[in-house]
Amino acid sequence: MKNIAIIPARSGSKGLKDKNIKLMNGKPLLSYSITAAKESGVFDEIMVSTDSKKYADIAVQYGVNVPFLRSAENSSDTAGSWDMVLEVLNNYKEVGRNFDTVCLLQPTSPLRIANDISDAYKDFYEHDVDALTSVCEVDHSPLWTMTLGDDRLLTEFRQKNTAAPRQKLDTYYRLNGAIFIRKVEYHSGGASLKDDREIAFIMDKRRSIDIDDALDFAIGEYLMSALV
Repeated sequence: MKNIAIIPARSGSKGLKDKNIKLMNGKPLLSYSITAAKESGVFDEIMVSTDSKKYADIAVQYGVNVPFLRSAENSSDTAGSWDMVLEVLNNYKEVGRNFDTVCLLQPTSPLRIANDISDAYKDFYEHDVDALTSVCEVDHSPLWTMTLGDDRLLTEFRQKNTAAPRQKLDTYYRLNGAIFIRKVEYHSGGASLKDDREIAFIMDKRRSIDIDDALDFAIGEYLMSALV
């Protein structure tokens, strides 16, 4: 099986300016995903998909490939991640390189470690599935959440709210954005992704921070130091 890791790093960010290269504990945010991918030992190719020459130069400094820049079409705020992945796979196909699986590793998950990736691939192969997506346990049960009307009355919530102790509630999980593995197929029209049979890969929620804003970044930086 030939596997490619794609680390998406579009330039700019509305939530946190240039977050993908912002220094976390002295290193660019995207470098942590690069290191984890390299140390996992499961990839034949590791590349950073970016629309920025500056970002590309940083990625190359950390020992991965940026053989082409992302198209303008797939660099907008509304562009989908999987459209970008297909663009990358088709660009590699044009130079004679095909892959059996693709793994999307978002740089906004800097606490994801090499063992998370290698264990995810082991799970993927052992269950013979088409797709795997990482999840983690939620901090609070959705049974303790609500929406509020303009009057902010809690009457309806109190009527529905469970009085059961936390230990007796079902365990709920959320997508944590750290690992996405998909099988790749090739047709006359180009590459496509399979996700018919998809399983969840459960990660430690301490390593499941997803950096979106300055608060997330500060929490991630603290956790990175605390978990060493």
